[in-house]
Amino acid sequence: MGDIRRRGVVALGVTALVAPLTLVLGASPAQAASCTTSAGPYQKKVEKFLGRPVDGKQSAADCKAIQAFQNKHGIRPNIGYAGPVTWGVMDLMNKQRAVGKNPNKAGKCPTNKGRIACVNLTLQLSWIQDGKKLVYGPVAVRTGRNGYETRTGLKKVYWRNKNHVSTIYDVPMPYSQFFDGGQAFHSVGVSMWNPPGSHGCVNMTKTAAKKYWSLLKKGDDVYVYGRKPGT
Repeated sequence: MGDIRRRGVVALGVTALVAPLTLVLGASPAQAASCTTSAGPYQKKVEKFLGRPVDGKQSAADCKAIQAFQNKHGIRPNIGYAGPVTWGVMDLMNKQRAVGKNPNKAGKCPTNKGRIACVNLTLQLSWIQDGKKLVYGPVAVRTGRNGYETRTGLKKVYWRNKNHVSTIYDVPMPYSQFFDGGQAFHSVGVSMWNPPGSHGCVNMTKTAAKKYWSLLKKGDDVYVYGRKPGT
């Protein structure tokens, strides 16, 4: 990656996680969008999360509710099966909600740097703080998938491009703020819980990316820590 534009080319991850459930359930690719009648290993937990009657038995209504959740977040296969990928997303959502407005409770993001953008890979959350004061967030983010992990450590915003387009993948990366060899904060048009993740960038909603753009500037610190589930 030679010039600055070349260095800033990490495209958003595409949905490529296809679990082998079709083989387990005996469904062909043509049937993948149909609802399964099989109860998954996380049936009760998924039912509880979705506010369904918790009986551990798959019903047509259960399947439709699970399938709607899968479609919303780009989870595949989307056959309404309460498997590990679907529950993994729900479990992460529960953990994110539990954080509330105290994302740095454990004190892992530095409080002696002034304004700093923090990224907790384990919980897939990011926020901006100034000392111990929370400035914005936390917001759900989508970081690097297995093999394309978002690198940990203390970094700095070194280049900003509001209308950046990846020169490798030819995809837009709006509100890009690069902080580590092509890895950047930027907005995407997919769910923040869309597996398996990005190609290393910290994906955000447009709302969050615009706010980060307004709050950060070149030279501001970024601290990335933890480990994304599944990497």
